[in-house]
Order: sequence, then structure tokens, then C-alpha cells
Amino acid sequence: MKLGILLFNLGGPETQADVRPFLFNLFSDPEIVRIPIRAFQKPLAWIISTARHKKSSANYLLIGGGSPLRRITDEQAAALGDDLAGRGIEAKVYVGMRYWHPFTKVVLDEIERDGITELIVLPLYPQFSVSTTGSSTKEFVELLDRRGGLRHIRRRYITRWHTHEAYIAALAEQIQEKFNEFPDPDPRSVHLLFSAHSVPESYIQNGDPYLSHTEETVRLVSEKLGGLNPTHLSFQSKVGPVKWLGPSTDTKLRELKAAGAEQVLAIPISFVSEHIETLYELDLLYKDLAEELGFKAYRRVPAFNTDPRFIKALGDLVTAKLNLAS
Repeated sequence: MKLGILLFNLGGPETQADVRPFLFNLFSDPEIVRIPIRAFQKPLAWIISTARHKKSSANYLLIGGGSPLRRITDEQAAALGDDLAGRGIEAKVYVGMRYWHPFTKVVLDEIERDGITELIVLPLYPQFSVSTTGSSTKEFVELLDRRGGLRHIRRRYITRWHTHEAYIAALAEQIQEKFNEFPDPDPRSVHLLFSAHSVPESYIQNGDPYLSHTEETVRLVSEKLGGLNPTHLSFQSKVGPVKWLGPSTDTKLRELKAAGAEQVLAIPISFVSEHIETLYELDLLYKDLAEELGFKAYRRVPAFNTDPRFIKALGDLVTAKLNLAS
């Protein structure tokens, strides 16, 4: 057996020149923007990316000019490889991005050249959605089909891990560590605001389990913390005119302040790496709003990146999948 691990993520523009083509790739995906006539998908993606790229480029300038997602995901892959080696498991860990480099099709070429015979596919999205895990996995299977199935490579998929014990424990510990940064560190006075990437409500109505998965993660983390904190769930990063899951994070901040909350800890529940949604939206946009509203304290839990507790959770997921197959 020659083992490979393939980590999926969405990708992100690394430079200002990348922003427009990245947005075009994003909105070309029918799992992101659904229209009844497939022939109109790319023309519509061109229109949206052309309309949005100046604003998006300005936002990326505020966080250094581009997304750090590729660098961080590569670091996660290296750390996972080291973790598995420490368990006596020899594996090469690959990164395949959905909408930017390194594209999954290019990484699949590398997997073939390396002679991988066993491949575990691990999307870096804890909560399943058709727009994240579903889209990345669907593309991967289509790529395999175009190559005759690559039946010499045995594949196993980890499609959801929103309740995984080590993941829940790592998230709870991260939150706990932030309490001492508040003027009043009593958990009962710190409102936990779990902010997740939104999806259109129609996805949920059509059976996407993303909302229920996210709510279950929030419940388990709250229980792990002892259930003392007031806990809330909101959604960010909606795009387009359709109805998206709410309440939005900015709306929830306004509601909390109106209800008398003074301290808020924002938690990027659906993100495991720092990128535009955490570094711009949570750290700049919503922090500024919290200050305008008069909160005494607004803090944010960092994304996991290469936190050893998170890398261990990924290693546990891979090890469990291997043990099930043995």
C-alpha cells in the first residue's frame, strides 16, 4: 500500500491579479450559483465577477493583498503528514483546491505519478454542504471518470466530521482560552457568537444538512464548555439576491446590543483556516460594527490553522478511516 491523503479546500486569490479569475471560477460552479439553463452559467459568472472584483480586491488589500489560504493549507498538510508519521503511518498529504491553485485536477496528476494505491479524501469543511464538500467531491469523481476511474487507486471518503470528539474539544479549548481577554471573564457575561458561512435557504429546503450540522456542532461545543455562556448562531458572506440563511452576523450583533449584551466572542465555526471571511469580515467589518454599537469588548477566536489540537483531530479522522478499512 502506498497511502495518500487529499485535503480539499476552496482556495483563494493570492494576489490582486488573481481576484477576478478566482471569482469567475467560484461563480461558475452550479453548486454555488444555481440557474436553470446551464449554458448561461459562465456568462453569468463573468458578469458577477466583473461587477464584484473591484470591491473584493479592495477587501483583500486590507488583509495584505491576497488570501493566505493556500499557504496555511499547505502548512496543515505538512503538519498532518508529521502527525501521521508519529503514529507510524507513512503517507503523502496533498492539497486540492476547488477554485484556485493548486486545482484538484493538477493534484490528481501528481497522485497518479506518485503511484498512490490508497487515497483518503478529507475535505477541510467540518459541516457538510453541497456547496463545499459536495461540490469538491463531485468534481473529484468527475475527474476520476474522465481518467477511466483510476480503479487501481482505492478511495475512501471522510465527508463529515462536525461531531468528531477531538475537533469539538479543540474548539472548546480555543474558546475557553479567550475568556481571560475580556474585562469580565465570567463565562455567563461573554456571549458566544458562532459565525458560519451562509448558504441559500433553498439548499436546506432541498435536503442539505449544513444547518443541522452547524447547529449540532454549536450545541456540542456549548455543552463541552459547561453551558454557561449565552450562545448564538449567525451567518456571514452571502452573495446575490436569493434568500440566504440568517440571521446575518451584523444583524445578530445589533440584536445582542439591543438586548443588553456587552461582551461578544466571535467564533468562525465553519472555517478552519484564516482567510478573507475571518481576517476581513470578522476582524475588521464586524469589529468596527461592534465598536460603533458600543460593546465593551469584542474578541475573536482564531481559526485553527496548524494548532496541534486540530492537526491531531485530522490525524484521528485518518487513523479511524484506516482502521475501519483494515
